[in-house]
Amino acid sequence: MYIDGHAVVYCEGAFASTYGKTAHGLVRYTQRYNLVAVIDSSLAGRDSGDFLDNAPNGIPIVSSLNEAFKVANSQTVELSYFVLGIATDGGYLTQDIRSAVIEALESGLNVDSGLHDFLNDDREIRLLAESYGLGIRDIRKLDGNSNHMFTGKIEEVKAIRVALLGTDSAIGKRTTAWIITNAMADRGLSAEFIGTGQTAWLQGADYSIVMDSLLNDYVSGELEHIVWKAWTEKKMDYAIIEGQGSLMNPGYPGGFEILAACRPHGIILQHSPSRKEYDGFPGYPLDRIEDQIHAIEFLSKKPVVAITINHEGIRRDKIAEECQALENKLGIPVVDPLVDGAERIIPVIEELKNEN
Repeated sequence: MYIDGHAVVYCEGAFASTYGKTAHGLVRYTQRYNLVAVIDSSLAGRDSGDFLDNAPNGIPIVSSLNEAFKVANSQTVELSYFVLGIATDGGYLTQDIRSAVIEALESGLNVDSGLHDFLNDDREIRLLAESYGLGIRDIRKLDGNSNHMFTGKIEEVKAIRVALLGTDSAIGKRTTAWIITNAMADRGLSAEFIGTGQTAWLQGADYSIVMDSLLNDYVSGELEHIVWKAWTEKKMDYAIIEGQGSLMNPGYPGGFEILAACRPHGIILQHSPSRKEYDGFPGYPLDRIEDQIHAIEFLSKKPVVAITINHEGIRRDKIAEECQALENKLGIPVVDPLVDGAERIIPVIEELKNEN
Protein backbone atom coordinates (compact mmCIF):
# COMPACT_ATOMS: atom_id res chain seq x y z
CA MET A 1 0.00 0.00 0.00
CA TYR A 2 1.45 3.35 -1.03
CA ILE A 3 0.88 6.41 1.11
CA ASP A 4 0.87 9.06 -1.59
CA GLY A 5 0.81 7.76 -5.15
CA HIS A 6 2.76 7.14 -8.34
CA ALA A 7 6.07 8.98 -8.70
CA VAL A 8 9.01 9.67 -10.96
CA VAL A 9 12.42 10.29 -9.36
CA TYR A 10 14.64 13.00 -10.85
CA CYS A 11 18.34 12.12 -10.72
CA GLU A 12 19.76 13.62 -13.91
CA GLY A 13 23.47 12.88 -14.29
CA ALA A 14 23.81 11.57 -10.73
CA PHE A 15 22.38 8.05 -10.51
CA ALA A 16 25.83 6.52 -11.01
CA SER A 17 27.34 8.56 -8.15
CA THR A 18 26.92 9.06 -4.41
CA TYR A 19 24.96 12.23 -5.22
CA GLY A 20 22.16 9.91 -6.29
CA LYS A 21 21.85 8.26 -2.88
CA THR A 22 18.28 9.49 -2.35
CA ALA A 23 17.24 7.97 -5.67
CA HIS A 24 19.12 4.78 -4.78
CA GLY A 25 17.22 4.49 -1.52
CA LEU A 26 13.86 5.01 -3.17
CA VAL A 27 14.60 2.50 -5.94
CA ARG A 28 15.56 -0.11 -3.37
CA TYR A 29 12.67 0.50 -1.00
CA THR A 30 9.78 2.88 -0.45
CA GLN A 31 6.25 2.47 0.76
CA ARG A 32 5.39 6.13 0.21
CA TYR A 33 5.28 5.93 -3.60
CA ASN A 34 4.94 3.50 -6.45
CA LEU A 35 8.03 4.39 -8.46
CA VAL A 36 7.35 4.43 -12.18
CA ALA A 37 10.72 5.64 -13.49
CA VAL A 38 14.02 7.37 -12.71
CA ILE A 39 15.20 10.28 -14.87
CA ASP A 40 18.89 10.23 -15.80
CA SER A 41 19.62 10.60 -19.52
CA SER A 42 23.18 9.29 -19.08
CA LEU A 43 21.79 5.84 -18.18
CA ALA A 44 18.56 5.85 -20.18
CA GLY A 45 17.39 2.40 -21.16
CA ARG A 46 18.83 0.64 -18.10
CA ASP A 47 16.82 -1.05 -15.38
CA SER A 48 17.54 0.87 -12.15
CA GLY A 49 17.73 -2.24 -9.97
CA ASP A 50 19.96 -4.05 -12.41
CA PHE A 51 22.30 -1.05 -12.59
CA LEU A 52 22.53 -0.69 -8.81
CA ASP A 53 22.44 -4.26 -7.54
CA ASN A 54 22.40 -6.62 -10.51
CA ALA A 55 18.79 -7.30 -9.51
CA PRO A 56 16.23 -6.00 -12.06
CA ASN A 57 13.24 -4.33 -10.41
CA GLY A 58 11.19 -3.16 -13.40
CA ILE A 59 11.80 0.54 -12.69
CA PRO A 60 13.36 1.93 -15.88
CA ILE A 61 15.83 4.78 -16.15
CA VAL A 62 14.55 7.23 -18.75
CA SER A 63 15.94 10.27 -20.48
CA SER A 64 13.23 12.82 -19.71
CA LEU A 65 9.99 13.59 -17.91
CA ASN A 66 8.14 13.05 -21.17
CA GLU A 67 9.55 9.51 -21.33
CA ALA A 68 8.46 8.92 -17.73
CA PHE A 69 4.90 9.85 -18.67
CA LYS A 70 5.07 7.34 -21.51
CA VAL A 71 6.10 4.60 -19.06
CA ALA A 72 3.24 5.56 -16.74
CA ASN A 73 0.77 5.44 -19.63
CA SER A 74 2.02 1.99 -20.61
CA GLN A 75 1.35 0.85 -17.04
CA THR A 76 -2.04 2.62 -17.00
CA VAL A 77 -1.12 4.60 -13.91
CA GLU A 78 -1.24 8.35 -13.37
CA LEU A 79 1.90 10.12 -12.22
CA SER A 80 1.27 12.50 -9.36
CA TYR A 81 4.69 13.13 -7.76
CA PHE A 82 8.05 14.40 -8.98
CA VAL A 83 10.66 13.51 -6.34
CA LEU A 84 14.11 15.05 -6.31
CA GLY A 85 16.51 12.14 -5.95
CA ILE A 86 19.72 14.18 -6.01
CA ALA A 87 21.58 15.07 -2.81
CA THR A 88 23.72 18.00 -3.92
CA ASP A 89 26.66 19.26 -1.84
CA GLY A 90 25.12 21.53 0.76
CA GLY A 91 21.64 20.71 -0.51
CA TYR A 92 21.71 23.62 -2.97
CA LEU A 93 19.08 24.11 -5.67
CA THR A 94 20.99 24.25 -8.94
CA GLN A 95 19.63 25.95 -12.04
CA ASP A 96 19.21 22.60 -13.79
CA ILE A 97 17.18 21.18 -10.91
CA ARG A 98 15.13 24.37 -10.70
CA SER A 99 14.26 24.11 -14.39
CA ALA A 100 13.27 20.46 -13.93
CA VAL A 101 10.99 21.40 -11.04
CA ILE A 102 9.28 24.06 -13.14
CA GLU A 103 8.77 21.54 -15.96
CA ALA A 104 7.27 19.07 -13.49
CA LEU A 105 4.84 21.63 -12.09
CA GLU A 106 3.81 22.71 -15.57
CA SER A 107 3.16 19.02 -16.29
CA GLY A 108 0.79 18.75 -13.34
CA LEU A 109 3.01 16.99 -10.79
CA ASN A 110 3.38 17.66 -7.08
CA VAL A 111 7.02 18.04 -6.05
CA ASP A 112 8.87 16.58 -3.05
CA SER A 113 12.33 17.91 -2.27
CA GLY A 114 14.93 17.07 0.34
CA LEU A 115 17.22 19.98 -0.52
CA HIS A 116 18.30 22.58 2.02
CA ASP A 117 17.25 25.29 -0.45
CA PHE A 118 13.49 25.28 0.04
CA LEU A 119 11.38 25.33 -3.12
CA ASN A 120 8.63 27.17 -1.28
CA ASP A 121 11.03 30.06 -0.73
CA ASP A 122 11.40 30.47 -4.52
CA ARG A 123 8.59 32.88 -5.38
CA GLU A 124 8.25 31.81 -9.02
CA ILE A 125 8.07 28.13 -8.12
CA ARG A 126 5.66 28.70 -5.23
CA LEU A 127 3.29 30.83 -7.29
CA LEU A 128 3.43 28.35 -10.17
CA ALA A 129 2.46 25.51 -7.86
CA GLU A 130 -0.37 27.56 -6.40
CA SER A 131 -1.68 28.47 -9.84
CA TYR A 132 -1.95 24.77 -10.75
CA GLY A 133 -3.29 23.71 -7.35
CA LEU A 134 -0.22 21.53 -6.74
CA GLY A 135 1.77 20.81 -3.60
CA ILE A 136 5.44 21.31 -2.82
CA ARG A 137 6.86 19.50 0.20
CA ASP A 138 10.25 20.66 1.47
CA ILE A 139 11.19 17.64 3.55
CA ARG A 140 13.94 19.47 5.43
CA LYS A 141 11.67 22.37 6.39
CA LEU A 142 10.89 22.42 10.08
CA ASP A 143 7.25 21.73 10.92
CA GLY A 144 7.24 23.82 14.10
CA ASN A 145 7.10 20.81 16.44
CA SER A 146 10.79 19.90 16.34
CA ASN A 147 11.76 21.36 19.70
CA HIS A 148 12.18 18.44 22.06
CA MET A 149 15.09 18.70 24.46
CA PHE A 150 16.89 15.63 25.80
CA THR A 151 15.23 14.55 29.07
CA GLY A 152 16.52 11.06 29.78
CA LYS A 153 13.26 9.36 28.83
CA ILE A 154 15.30 7.12 26.52
CA GLU A 155 15.88 5.05 29.67
CA GLU A 156 12.18 4.14 29.62
CA VAL A 157 12.66 2.42 26.25
CA LYS A 158 13.00 -1.31 26.84
CA ALA A 159 13.78 -2.14 23.21
CA ILE A 160 17.31 -3.22 22.32
CA ARG A 161 18.69 -0.27 20.37
CA VAL A 162 21.14 -0.86 17.53
CA ALA A 163 22.78 2.08 15.76
CA LEU A 164 23.75 1.56 12.12
CA LEU A 165 26.71 3.94 11.83
CA GLY A 166 29.23 4.30 9.01
CA THR A 167 32.89 4.93 8.35
CA ASP A 168 31.83 7.62 5.85
CA SER A 169 28.82 9.46 4.48
CA ALA A 170 26.79 8.12 1.53
CA ILE A 171 27.98 4.61 2.27
CA GLY A 172 24.72 2.64 2.61
CA LYS A 173 23.76 2.96 6.28
CA ARG A 174 20.07 3.50 5.63
CA THR A 175 19.80 0.68 3.08
CA THR A 176 21.45 -1.76 5.47
CA ALA A 177 19.23 -0.63 8.34
CA TRP A 178 16.15 -1.38 6.22
CA ILE A 179 17.52 -4.76 5.13
CA ILE A 180 18.12 -5.75 8.76
CA THR A 181 14.75 -4.44 9.98
CA ASN A 182 12.82 -6.20 7.22
CA ALA A 183 14.78 -9.43 7.69
CA MET A 184 13.98 -9.40 11.39
CA ALA A 185 10.29 -8.90 10.62
CA ASP A 186 10.43 -11.83 8.20
CA ARG A 187 11.69 -13.97 11.06
CA GLY A 188 8.82 -12.88 13.30
CA LEU A 189 10.95 -10.54 15.40
CA SER A 190 9.51 -7.22 16.57
CA ALA A 191 11.74 -4.50 15.12
CA GLU A 192 11.22 -0.87 14.10
CA PHE A 193 13.34 1.16 11.70
CA ILE A 194 14.12 4.63 13.05
CA GLY A 195 14.89 7.06 10.22
CA THR A 196 17.12 10.08 10.72
CA GLY A 197 17.32 11.65 7.25
CA GLN A 198 15.12 13.00 4.47
CA THR A 199 15.31 9.85 2.35
CA ALA A 200 13.87 7.73 5.16
CA TRP A 201 10.89 10.10 5.25
CA LEU A 202 10.53 9.80 1.47
CA GLN A 203 10.59 6.03 1.88
CA GLY A 204 7.62 6.26 4.22
CA ALA A 205 9.32 5.30 7.49
CA ASP A 206 6.73 5.24 10.29
CA TYR A 207 9.20 6.82 12.70
CA SER A 208 11.71 9.33 11.39
CA ILE A 209 13.20 12.76 11.84
CA VAL A 210 15.42 14.81 9.54
CA MET A 211 18.49 15.47 11.67
CA ASP A 212 20.19 18.03 9.49
CA SER A 213 17.08 20.22 9.41
CA LEU A 214 17.14 20.66 13.19
CA LEU A 215 18.61 23.40 15.32
CA ASN A 216 21.59 21.96 17.14
CA ASP A 217 19.96 22.37 20.57
CA TYR A 218 17.15 20.01 19.57
CA VAL A 219 19.03 17.23 17.75
CA SER A 220 19.58 15.03 20.80
CA GLY A 221 16.07 15.61 22.09
CA GLU A 222 14.45 14.81 18.77
CA LEU A 223 16.49 11.61 18.43
CA GLU A 224 15.50 10.55 21.93
CA HIS A 225 11.87 11.48 21.32
CA ILE A 226 11.40 9.55 18.06
CA VAL A 227 12.84 6.35 19.56
CA TRP A 228 10.72 6.85 22.69
CA LYS A 229 7.63 7.53 20.56
CA ALA A 230 8.16 4.35 18.55
CA TRP A 231 8.57 2.37 21.78
CA THR A 232 5.49 3.79 23.49
CA GLU A 233 3.34 3.11 20.42
CA LYS A 234 4.74 -0.22 19.26
CA LYS A 235 6.52 -1.76 22.27
CA MET A 236 8.95 -3.37 19.82
CA ASP A 237 11.78 -5.57 21.00
CA TYR A 238 14.39 -3.95 18.74
CA ALA A 239 15.01 -0.46 17.33
CA ILE A 240 17.33 -0.21 14.31
CA ILE A 241 18.55 3.38 14.12
CA GLU A 242 19.81 4.85 10.85
CA GLY A 243 23.11 6.71 11.17
CA GLN A 244 24.14 9.98 9.56
CA GLY A 245 27.52 10.97 8.08
CA SER A 246 30.37 9.47 10.10
CA LEU A 247 32.22 10.40 13.26
CA MET A 248 35.35 11.49 11.40
CA ASN A 249 34.05 12.82 8.07
CA PRO A 250 35.27 16.46 7.97
CA GLY A 251 32.09 17.79 6.38
CA TYR A 252 29.45 15.49 7.87
CA PRO A 253 30.65 14.42 11.32
CA GLY A 254 27.36 12.78 12.25
CA GLY A 255 26.90 9.89 14.62
CA PHE A 256 27.90 11.29 17.99
CA GLU A 257 24.40 12.60 18.75
CA ILE A 258 22.97 9.18 17.94
CA LEU A 259 25.37 7.53 20.35
CA ALA A 260 24.77 10.13 23.05
CA ALA A 261 20.97 10.44 22.78
CA CYS A 262 19.79 7.01 21.63
CA ARG A 263 22.11 5.12 24.00
CA PRO A 264 22.47 2.09 21.71
CA HIS A 265 23.22 -1.31 23.17
CA GLY A 266 25.37 -2.18 20.18
CA ILE A 267 26.63 -0.69 16.92
CA ILE A 268 26.80 -2.11 13.41
CA LEU A 269 29.33 -0.29 11.25
CA GLN A 270 28.88 0.13 7.50
CA HIS A 271 32.18 0.29 5.61
CA SER A 272 33.46 0.56 2.05
CA PRO A 273 36.81 -1.27 1.79
CA SER A 274 37.62 0.35 -1.55
CA ARG A 275 37.30 3.96 -0.36
CA LYS A 276 40.54 5.76 0.27
CA GLU A 277 39.24 9.29 0.98
CA TYR A 278 36.17 10.75 2.65
CA ASP A 279 33.25 11.18 0.30
CA GLY A 280 33.41 14.61 -1.35
CA PHE A 281 36.72 15.58 0.26
CA PRO A 282 39.75 14.71 -1.87
CA GLY A 283 42.95 14.79 0.16
CA TYR A 284 41.26 13.69 3.38
CA PRO A 285 42.21 10.02 3.83
CA LEU A 286 39.60 7.72 5.32
CA ASP A 287 40.57 6.85 8.88
CA ARG A 288 41.42 3.19 9.45
CA ILE A 289 38.40 1.10 10.35
CA GLU A 290 40.20 -0.03 13.52
CA ASP A 291 40.49 3.60 14.63
CA GLN A 292 36.86 4.29 13.81
CA ILE A 293 35.74 1.26 15.82
CA HIS A 294 37.89 2.41 18.73
CA ALA A 295 36.39 5.92 18.60
CA ILE A 296 32.82 4.57 18.53
CA GLU A 297 33.40 2.13 21.37
CA PHE A 298 35.24 4.73 23.46
CA LEU A 299 32.41 7.25 23.10
CA SER A 300 29.51 4.84 23.51
CA LYS A 301 31.03 2.35 25.97
CA LYS A 302 29.25 -0.25 23.83
CA PRO A 303 30.59 -2.74 21.26
CA VAL A 304 30.69 -2.64 17.50
CA VAL A 305 29.16 -6.08 17.00
CA ALA A 306 29.38 -6.47 13.21
CA ILE A 307 30.60 -4.85 10.00
CA THR A 308 28.41 -4.51 6.91
CA ILE A 309 30.20 -3.60 3.73
CA ASN A 310 29.40 -1.54 0.68
CA HIS A 311 30.89 -3.44 -2.26
CA GLU A 312 31.46 -0.42 -4.50
CA GLY A 313 34.69 -0.85 -6.45
CA ILE A 314 34.97 -4.55 -5.60
CA ARG A 315 34.57 -7.27 -8.21
CA ARG A 316 31.56 -9.41 -7.41
CA ASP A 317 33.63 -12.59 -7.31
CA LYS A 318 35.93 -10.96 -4.73
CA ILE A 319 33.26 -9.77 -2.26
CA ALA A 320 33.27 -12.92 -0.11
CA GLU A 321 37.07 -12.87 0.03
CA GLU A 322 37.04 -9.20 1.08
CA CYS A 323 34.51 -9.92 3.83
CA GLN A 324 36.48 -12.86 5.15
CA ALA A 325 39.75 -10.93 5.23
CA LEU A 326 38.12 -8.12 7.21
CA GLU A 327 36.44 -10.60 9.54
CA ASN A 328 39.77 -12.32 10.21
CA LYS A 329 41.36 -8.97 11.02
CA LEU A 330 38.60 -7.59 13.26
CA GLY A 331 37.23 -10.74 14.86
CA ILE A 332 33.56 -9.86 14.35
CA PRO A 333 31.06 -10.88 11.63
CA VAL A 334 31.45 -9.09 8.29
CA VAL A 335 28.78 -9.38 5.59
CA ASP A 336 27.63 -7.62 2.44
CA PRO A 337 23.90 -7.16 3.11
CA LEU A 338 23.02 -6.53 -0.54
CA VAL A 339 24.60 -9.85 -1.52
CA ASP A 340 24.31 -11.99 1.63
CA GLY A 341 21.26 -10.53 3.32
CA ALA A 342 21.14 -10.12 7.10
CA GLU A 343 21.00 -13.73 8.26
CA ARG A 344 24.38 -13.63 10.01
CA ILE A 345 23.64 -10.26 11.58
CA ILE A 346 20.33 -11.10 13.26
CA PRO A 347 21.77 -13.59 15.80
CA VAL A 348 24.34 -10.96 16.81
CA ILE A 349 21.54 -8.49 17.47
CA GLU A 350 19.51 -11.09 19.35
CA GLU A 351 22.53 -11.80 21.56
CA LEU A 352 22.47 -8.14 22.65
CA LYS A 353 19.08 -8.85 24.23
CA ASN A 354 20.56 -11.70 26.22
CA GLU A 355 23.42 -9.49 27.38
CA ASN A 356 21.17 -6.59 28.41
